[in-house]
Amino acid sequence: MKVSVVIPAHNEEGRLPQTLLEIDQFLTQQAYSFELVVVENGSADRTLEIAHSFEGRLPYMRLFHEEHSGKGRAVRRGMLEAHGEYRFFCDVDFSMPINEINRFLPPVMKAVEVAIASREAPGAVRYDEPGYRHLAGRVFNTLVRLLALPGLQDTQCGFKCFHAPLAEEIFKRQTMMGWSFDVEVLFIAQRWGLKIAEVPVPWYYKTQSRVHMLNDSWNMTRDILTIRRNARHGLYDRRA
Repeated sequence: MKVSVVIPAHNEEGRLPQTLLEIDQFLTQQAYSFELVVVENGSADRTLEIAHSFEGRLPYMRLFHEEHSGKGRAVRRGMLEAHGEYRFFCDVDFSMPINEINRFLPPVMKAVEVAIASREAPGAVRYDEPGYRHLAGRVFNTLVRLLALPGLQDTQCGFKCFHAPLAEEIFKRQTMMGWSFDVEVLFIAQRWGLKIAEVPVPWYYKTQSRVHMLNDSWNMTRDILTIRRNARHGLYDRRA
């Protein structure tokens, strides 16, 4: 089994070095083979330079550069460039402890098609999250369930694992290049009848979060309506 860990990195000069060191410490202790795919996209700081400086230290790391920003764009590039049988993408801040990754993989997670971290599934614990953030997140997720993804309690936690053949199919159909890409790729998976497992995780709120609740929630709501329109036009239909 080979696992690809995909990290989008936009303006992450402050957090990226520590994250790469933690990933190295974790991955080099695992029995399975692995690779790290870092996609820097449109940064205005030294993120790309710092990522380059780790290439010699982490021989299993593959670095890609995208001219334009957008988390969805970076994740899409990384998931399609990856070589692993299982492809796991995650946020630089690792608000979920890194050692939780193995819970998304066989043999812990059997017959993996799509496994997503959940802050709402039974057994999940949130730490240090302000009440208003939690409330806003639940309101948005209710909207997501009503309009796009019935049955999923947490679509926006930034840690998700896809079996490689499905990753190839799904991410090629992705059109959302911003925050809404999570909803779109899960919408495609659910539309195809794939099993999506929610993995309860401990999750730590980080004050450096890039999400702006009001503005981003409005844009994502608009994107959900676009996703529904795309589906009506057959953009997500699965080819034989």
